[in-house]
Amino acid sequence: MQTHLLDAVEIETGRSPQASVIWLHGLGADGHDFEPVVPELVGPKERALRFVFPHAPDRPVTINNGYRMRAWYDIAGIDRHSIEDEAGIRGSDAAVRALIARENERGVPASRIVLAGFSQGGALALFTGLRYPEKLAGIMGLSCYLLLASTLDAERQEANQSTPIFMAHGTFDPMIDISLGEESRKFLESKGYAIEWHRYPMPHSLCAEEIAAIAGWLRRVL
Repeated sequence: MQTHLLDAVEIETGRSPQASVIWLHGLGADGHDFEPVVPELVGPKERALRFVFPHAPDRPVTINNGYRMRAWYDIAGIDRHSIEDEAGIRGSDAAVRALIARENERGVPASRIVLAGFSQGGALALFTGLRYPEKLAGIMGLSCYLLLASTLDAERQEANQSTPIFMAHGTFDPMIDISLGEESRKFLESKGYAIEWHRYPMPHSLCAEEIAAIAGWLRRVL
């Protein structure tokens, strides 16, 4: 179990924010990666939000020849046949839960927290969000896929069965094929989750249209 809080970049868009967005970066990036999009998500006169962009720990990553980089878990391959790093996934899940608990201590209940992420971070956001025992405001997974899908039935929590879930993927993604995102979306829908799904003509990244859609979704759920 994680015993210390991850270092994170924090941005508050106004005084005394009453809601938070915990946003997990992708493989090899860090908490600064999505810092620049905050002004595009929250206008100067809108409700104040706290954005928490944690830094994943450094670890060797198999798919990159064992090179050490910031990663939420090890990756052997991006396909449904590769071995998943369950220990790494569950360790990072504990770290994310600790960040949620810290927001609770600062006066923000789980029902006012969005758990979000991109790529590997998006996969972890879905993993933790669906298994979290208290209702969250929303779950967002961008350009990602499901982790340890075979354990979902046993571990998912009723509290987040009806939580709004935003998923988006690029049709030209060369790193995580959109078929993985679509497969994950269909699997979740088969379990009764309502998914707001978006496809964009982009590679493994974000685009302006997607950012606008995220901003609108955040306004609705927060």
